[in-house]
Amino acid sequence: MCGRYSLTTDAETLAEHFQVLRDIRFQPSYNIAPNRKILNIVELDDGSRKAVNLFWGLVPSWSKDSKNSAHLVNARFETIREKPSFRAAFKHRRCLIPADGFYEWAHANGKQAFHIHREDHQPFAFAGLWEQWQHETETLYSCTIITTSANPLMQPIHERMPVIIPTNHYQDWLNKTAPVDAVYALLGNPDYANMTVTPVSDWVNNPHHDDERCITPT
Repeated sequence: MCGRYSLTTDAETLAEHFQVLRDIRFQPSYNIAPNRKILNIVELDDGSRKAVNLFWGLVPSWSKDSKNSAHLVNARFETIREKPSFRAAFKHRRCLIPADGFYEWAHANGKQAFHIHREDHQPFAFAGLWEQWQHETETLYSCTIITTSANPLMQPIHERMPVIIPTNHYQDWLNKTAPVDAVYALLGNPDYANMTVTPVSDWVNNPHHDDERCITPT
């Protein structure tokens, strides 16, 4: 799964990396947890990209209320084409979720936190889906991070991991007119090139802790 990550890269670097022309506004954080607004990159109808802040915990458009979003923080790659909660969003509302690292915990011999990041500490993007939920006068825009089975790098820590979209496939993922099968194929080979795993202290375990100590190696 992916339930905690970091994004402290400056807005100018992110705008260049994701080719967003408008200003990017977001709250940098060393310890981003679900049920808060997070930065997303979406494609507009004219093909340009826009940075938006969406609630992390997807609420399907057909949901009777917006109370159960915590259950949809992640979407499994294996079932997003069939599961009603994600099926429509996968076809029409894909997004990139910027990050510069994420956390996972290994439970062998205690509970050890790890920060997984690029060796050069540059930003990358999770594969995400977004949705619009509306009821009377209330509107909520929300998102979820897609996960898949762990690769050899991640298997010693956890059985699942977030899907990372390679930079050269950003447009393929966001393209609203792309064939669904071609888009789905992008999720089968997640980009973990040049990624490294760093053990960090249990300071990060508390989601209210948000400073550089979260990523300081132990």
